[in-house]
Amino acid sequence: MKSGLTSVVVTLQLLAVTAFASNSVVNLSHYDLVRVDFVAMKSEGVVGVIHEATFPRLQRDWRYFERQATASQAGLLWGAYHFGDGTNPISQADHFLATVASSHPPVRTADDPEKKRAGVLLVLDFEKNGHYPGGSMSVSQAVAFVERIKERTGKYPGIYGSEYRLRQMLFGSGATAAHRSVLSNCWLWIANYHNEPRATSPWRGWDLWQYTGDGKCGLRPRSAFPIGVANLRKAERNIFRGNNALLQAFWQEHAWFPSG
Repeated sequence: MKSGLTSVVVTLQLLAVTAFASNSVVNLSHYDLVRVDFVAMKSEGVVGVIHEATFPRLQRDWRYFERQATASQAGLLWGAYHFGDGTNPISQADHFLATVASSHPPVRTADDPEKKRAGVLLVLDFEKNGHYPGGSMSVSQAVAFVERIKERTGKYPGIYGSEYRLRQMLFGSGATAAHRSVLSNCWLWIANYHNEPRATSPWRGWDLWQYTGDGKCGLRPRSAFPIGVANLRKAERNIFRGNNALLQAFWQEHAWFPSG
């Protein structure tokens, strides 16, 4: 009985989260093999897409440019992430920015005043690297990466990782208070497929919560936490802490606007 009551309380807490948050961001990479239907995705409430742009060692995601074009045509916000490794973080940051800038559509002209210039939300994927060459990125390398992004764009990128991994890395050996202070300037994108993330220090809370990926999701009810979208049966879906208007403002505030 106690276990059942606890389950009910957790479910009610999660429903409270979705009541003031928007389930409106999807992330993609070249591992998603289907031709994504971005028009259908938007019709189902998606507002923004964050796509892998680069990965070890200094590779470009070959799906990035094509999907950016079709997602933008569908009216979706666009973001890019780099999967970090244990090699030179400055080279990684420069390669990431070069890839994003070279794929960015031209700035809209003054004869199209109703349309805002589109920016790109930047993210460092700070996961354990077990399938690419180069090893895993250290905390000090993550710091160097985000500081390079800030130096060149004027904006700190987001940091993505699982709740467990971020806690393990940022409070493990080799991590310092100075490292945590720098990384706390980044906005937080955190993954937990079973519960709302709680261990978010040094951040006060999460901005984006990835609650499902590859069909893995222990959250119910499924109507509030769907695992698919459009023609993706097993999508990577994310909840933003705020409504869609706040998401639009957040994207505009944190996005990079490459020149050209």
